[in-house]
Amino acid sequence: MNVPVKLAGFALGLVAVFGAAVGVGSAVGPVAPAPTDAPGHGMAAGAHDEPKDDGAADLPTGLMVTDGGYTLALDEDTLPASAATPVSFRILGRDGAPVTGYDESHDQDLHLIAVRRDLSGFQHVHPVLGGDGSWRIPLDLTPGVWRLFADFVPAADGEKRVLGADLSVPGDLRPVPLPDPSVTATVDGYTVTLSGTLVPGKESELTLAVARDGRPVTDLQPYLSAYGHLVVLRAGDLAYLHVHPTGEPGDGTTRPGPDVHFMTTAPSAGTYRLFLDFRHGSVVHTAAFTVATGEGSAS
Repeated sequence: MNVPVKLAGFALGLVAVFGAAVGVGSAVGPVAPAPTDAPGHGMAAGAHDEPKDDGAADLPTGLMVTDGGYTLALDEDTLPASAATPVSFRILGRDGAPVTGYDESHDQDLHLIAVRRDLSGFQHVHPVLGGDGSWRIPLDLTPGVWRLFADFVPAADGEKRVLGADLSVPGDLRPVPLPDPSVTATVDGYTVTLSGTLVPGKESELTLAVARDGRPVTDLQPYLSAYGHLVVLRAGDLAYLHVHPTGEPGDGTTRPGPDVHFMTTAPSAGTYRLFLDFRHGSVVHTAAFTVATGEGSAS
C-alpha cells in the first residue's frame, strides 16, 4: 500500500472515532448548553420544516418550532436550573414581528406546557404578555432538555396552533423512568380513574373519574372553560395531541363530576403520557397516566 492510501485510511479512521465519541458524549454525562440557531434563539429541531396541512386537526402538533408562518422564538435556549427560572419567548408572525393579538382559547390567550423530555416535571402555566410582544413566566426547571409548547390562536387567522421548542438546562441530569401503564392515578389525596381505549387512527373517548377518600367528587370547579383540561404527549418525540372536552359548564348537560369526558385521536401505536388538570377546593391538581396503546388494545 502506498503512502497516500495509508494516510487516507488513517484520516477516515479518525473521523469514525470522533463521530463515535460525539455520539457517546451526547447520550451520557452532564447536560451541555444547546446550540443557538438563527434567526433568534429557540430554533430547535424542525425549525426549517415546511408548514403542514392545517386541516388535519387531530394530527399531532408541537413537533415544529415554525408552522404556518408562525415561529416560537425563545429569548434564551439555555437557562439555569431553579425552582423559579424566568423564561421569556415571543411568537413571531409571518412578517417576522412579534404577535400581539390573540383570540382567547379556554379562558387564556396562550397556554404554555413545559415538560422534560423524559416526560417528568410537567407544568401547565399561563405567561404574561408584555407590550413588546414577549411572554414571560417563571418555571421550575431541573437539569435536562425541556420541551416547551405554546398553544394559542392568533387573531390574524383564528386558527389554533401548537408550536414546540427545546430548552436546555445544564447540570447533573437524573433521568426519571416512565411510570408503568395504569388506569389509576393518585394526587393530593384524590384518586382519578381512566376508562376508554386509545385506538390508533380513530377518534377515542376517554373518561376520567375523580374521587376523594373513596367518594366520587361531584362538585368540580370550572377550569379553562371545562371541568378538566387534558394534555396528551407521545413518548419519544413528544408529539402533542389535540384533546377536546365533550361538554362545558353551564351547557345544561355537563355535570361537575365525577366523570370528565374528552375526545382525542392517537396517530400511531405507542406509549402516551396523559396529564389531567382539574380544579377542586379552589386548587388545581394534576393527575398523570401512562397509556400503552395499539390496535384493539385497552387502556
